[in-house]
Amino acid sequence: MADNDSIFLGASRRPDDSYQQAETLLLRYANRHGLITGATGTGKTVTLQILAEGFSNAGVPVFCADVKGDLSGIAMMGEDKDFLAKRAATIRLAPYEQQEFPVIFWDLFGEAGHPIRTTISEMGPLLLSRLMDLSDAQEGVLNIAFRIADEEGMLLLDLKDLQALLAHVADRAEEIGARYGNVSRASVGAIQRSLLVLEQQGGEHFFGEPALRIADIMRTTPDGRGAVNVLAADRLMMNPRLYATFLLWLLSELFEELPEVGDPDRPRLVFFFDEAHILFDEAPKALLERVEQVVRLIRSKGVGVFFVTQNPLDVPDTVLSQLGNRIQHALRAYTPREQKAVKTAADTFRPNPDFDCYAAITQLGVGEALVSTLEAKGVPSIVQRTLIRPPSSRLGPITEPERRGILAQSPVAGQYDEAVDRESAFEILTRRAEEAAAAAEEAERRAAAEEDAERRNRAGRDRWTLPDFDDDDDDDDDDDRRRSRSRSRRSGRRGGYQRQTATEAAIKSIARSVGTSLGRALVRGILGGLKKRR
Repeated sequence: MADNDSIFLGASRRPDDSYQQAETLLLRYANRHGLITGATGTGKTVTLQILAEGFSNAGVPVFCADVKGDLSGIAMMGEDKDFLAKRAATIRLAPYEQQEFPVIFWDLFGEAGHPIRTTISEMGPLLLSRLMDLSDAQEGVLNIAFRIADEEGMLLLDLKDLQALLAHVADRAEEIGARYGNVSRASVGAIQRSLLVLEQQGGEHFFGEPALRIADIMRTTPDGRGAVNVLAADRLMMNPRLYATFLLWLLSELFEELPEVGDPDRPRLVFFFDEAHILFDEAPKALLERVEQVVRLIRSKGVGVFFVTQNPLDVPDTVLSQLGNRIQHALRAYTPREQKAVKTAADTFRPNPDFDCYAAITQLGVGEALVSTLEAKGVPSIVQRTLIRPPSSRLGPITEPERRGILAQSPVAGQYDEAVDRESAFEILTRRAEEAAAAAEEAERRAAAEEDAERRNRAGRDRWTLPDFDDDDDDDDDDDRRRSRSRSRRSGRRGGYQRQTATEAAIKSIARSVGTSLGRALVRGILGGLKKRR
């Protein structure tokens, strides 16, 4: 049996085929990470379940993904079954007691658990690029968009925020390109299409607020047990890229938020990454470097990471070398690749002179595993062929009514169920567009009013001026002036006035110049004489 410093995994087989020696996992070395591998149907999920039970009883919160729904049974009391009792007796597990564990169900889609959300800003351009499988040029544009959002104080919370920001960047492509490099509309369009695909796959449920608080997955119960956080991943596995990106984001958040604690006597949180090969399939170099960095450094934060996958070759060597605790279930060796995987697994163990690791891996039965954990001073133990203990909780999934009952009594019930949409980039850019449209409309209205006023003023002036005539050349102007003078003279005669001769006009001018009565008398005498001659 285990004590307060370790988790009981099972009993190892002796050369006489008896199971006597207890195989345990020391809690103080659980933050040195681990690996659980084996073919389908060999017992990996049960091993994950008994590890989660052990950590919970030790007061360590657990986060794990339930890919097939089988792990949900950990929330219910175990059932008495003959084969389980027989297994407990074989490995001398006494007393073997049934138990239920404090479980919080989560679901990115909010269907089988509390919704899990994060914001676009928290996810960051690197993980988003991985999620949408962007090219280097498209990733560069996405980085520029994030930079613009930071400079202009715009929050990026959900998908519509990022979509609005990208449209804004495209409209200012020339200006932004002069500062940060080329921003092509083709790249922006490609990112927008990828966002549309992500939205159709359920991304709109994942991005938004309220965002998951790390403290809510690190809860403990009043009796000192750690919460077992179970992520419903059956639907999520339909989009493996989203699944891998989410789990990597969660690891990154733990790494960034948790303080350094060195080497505690037990982990603060243990993280199980089921179907781990999804994370590494076709992952770009930058992402692999990020995974390696997180795995290597998160140990000092008191977080242990256990990768669960079928084949040890699924995990890159740089990550594999960081995993100190190994549990290897059976592998088949029918193809060259399978044979290579078996050899790789066998070579990673500290050899046991009592058996051949390579042969043992292909001969293990269901529920058996080769186990090597870190002992004193962090040295790997000699590999042992181990019969894994039976779980204390229920084997298999729970029913829907049972799940609803657990969700209703959850310590986070009501905290994440309703989405919140506060002001962010979408609202800011929409308001800016509306203000710009209103300003343009007002400017257009003022211009129309000024034009109308000018038209009215021009019409008023036209009523007080003569109409313009054709002035194609000077001859026409002269003709017009002569015709105008002729009409004026004819008009004068029609009014009763006599036409003056040149002599009469000269005399009148002399009279105006003299300006005396004598002059006026003289003029009258001269005029009288002229008239008599006629």
